[in-house]
Amino acid sequence: MARKFRRVVTGHDRDGKAVVIKDGAAENVKIRGAAGVAATLLWVTDQTPADLSGSEDAATRDIGVAPPDGGTVFRIVEFQPQTGKSAPTEAAAIIKDMGVEQDAAKKRHPFMHRTRSIDYALVLSGKITMMLDEEDVLLEAGDVVVQRGTNHAWVNYGPEPSAVAFVLVDAKPLPGQHG
Repeated sequence: MARKFRRVVTGHDRDGKAVVIKDGAAENVKIRGAAGVAATLLWVTDQTPADLSGSEDAATRDIGVAPPDGGTVFRIVEFQPQTGKSAPTEAAAIIKDMGVEQDAAKKRHPFMHRTRSIDYALVLSGKITMMLDEEDVLLEAGDVVVQRGTNHAWVNYGPEPSAVAFVLVDAKPLPGQHG
């Protein structure tokens, strides 16, 4: 079951004063199969610099993992402990739903992927392993990662759930990476 995260969004009233325009549980939660992953979308921007006007909820849309071209994504992902390997067909369907690239030659785990983005990750709770092409890094609450378009997977080998906050910012493609 996905945890409810309180989301407070600020904006401006007619007089230009700072006000709270949203305060409550973030509702855009996507559960991804038996993989034990729940992603709560908190905000999306479609451009940089971001448009600060309006009061629309930018987290009500359906979006894959990567940010829009020129934009950003802010989400919290909860990873349940891995209890076994996902069936290849389930993993393939989840990867397709995530809208990310996979390199079959560098796939150490069914969820290995990369995005054309620079990602800032902050482990909020629990422990999580960041699996790269040839190494694994165990991360704990309070650890941060600056991930620069690398091939990776997130795996929770621990006994308790892990939560990670991610901010993804669109980036230029690496050589050989699709647009």
